[in-house]
Amino acid sequence: MATTSEEVWRILGELAEAQKETARQAQENARQAQESERRLERRFLETDQRLLETDQRIEQRFRETERLLRRQNQQLNEQLGKLGNRLGEFVEWQVRPVVVRLFQERGIAVHEFYPGASARRGNEGIEIDLLVVNSTEAILVEVKSKLTQADVDDHLERLSKFKRLMPRYGNVRTMGAVAGMVVPDEVARYAYRQGLFVMAQSGDNVVILNDATFQPRHW
Repeated sequence: MATTSEEVWRILGELAEAQKETARQAQENARQAQESERRLERRFLETDQRLLETDQRIEQRFRETERLLRRQNQQLNEQLGKLGNRLGEFVEWQVRPVVVRLFQERGIAVHEFYPGASARRGNEGIEIDLLVVNSTEAILVEVKSKLTQADVDDHLERLSKFKRLMPRYGNVRTMGAVAGMVVPDEVARYAYRQGLFVMAQSGDNVVILNDATFQPRHW
């Protein structure tokens, strides 16, 4: 059946409305896309800001930790320095002035002492805090702030190398002694059993802790 002009205009009108709706929908879709893009951009900016703030907090915490470690290291060095000074004072003012007398009172007629004696031959070496001698006897004294069993073992090794590294004393009776500002009882007993004299601070004086029955070991 032939289409009348009225129907043609109606169809054209519907097509025009459909095109308008399509264009409107396209605009709406574009608007929503732009809005989504803006939201994503805001999120990225917010994320970047949070990351920047996190980095700043981490950097600040790192600087604070670094300052704390430097301060603690400085305090530790100061404490070690004070401890070193105390040990030096212990040797200088308490051990050295009495060491000869204390051994003479034990019947060992030493009359000379040499602080900081050392020797090296090849790859071996020893350092002796105090070397107390006469023509027939030598006593190697190791001094520590707090004496430990490991210190005693180190001194025994030092004694075993003494005559080899300092052969001028090859014909003398060699004995060992350990001294400390603090000497735990178990360490004192251990050193005693190894045949060493044990010297410790007692009030303002330094004394030999070994009893009268003690027999020193000879090297």
